Amino acid sequence: MTLVPERQAWRPEAIVGDRVVLRRHRGENLKAFMRWYSDPEVARLTRYQIEPLTTDEIQRVFHSRIMGADFLAMAIYIRDTDRLIGTCAFSQLDGDNGSALYHITIGEHDAWGHGYGSEATALMIAHAFTQLTLHRVALTVFEFNARAIRAYEKCGFKVEGRARDAIFRDGRFWAEIHMSILAEEWEARQKPG
Repeated sequence: MTLVPERQAWRPEAIVGDRVVLRRHRGENLKAFMRWYSDPEVARLTRYQIEPLTTDEIQRVFHSRIMGADFLAMAIYIRDTDRLIGTCAFSQLDGDNGSALYHITIGEHDAWGHGYGSEATALMIAHAFTQLTLHRVALTVFEFNARAIRAYEKCGFKVEGRARDAIFRDGRFWAEIHMSILAEEWEARQKPG
């Protein structure tokens, strides 16, 4: 039994929220990806490697993953201004087991800490459990990224484990935190009261 609907059904053109709109990526978004993923602070928060991605790596990731068929990748726009500020995606979509991995990057520094990432995450999770009929969405985040951890917890993710001393940053070792949310947990959060 496959839990996930046919691939065409799970790739929406847009998902609209109160403050952000998620849209399918277009080729011209590569320019923003180049800026975001060559940024040392974005690399610090998202990569095991210390150095940002190279130009060739960014292009390869963008064309094979973001624009490819194996990821459900959406561009994050501020709704009022239509400004592109980040990207979010599901990878490893497993219809047999009803699961996926979630990824998000808010690439524009001045958009950090304004709740855009939390809303984008909430929209993607709602899509996962209502349209994709998934059972579980998981993610990993570095322990030092407290802002991201708070945002994920706000959306209902729970810590389910940690890979101890998985990454060396800022002169010390940090854990990689494993988090997930289950469909029934998300559904319980939707009920009033």
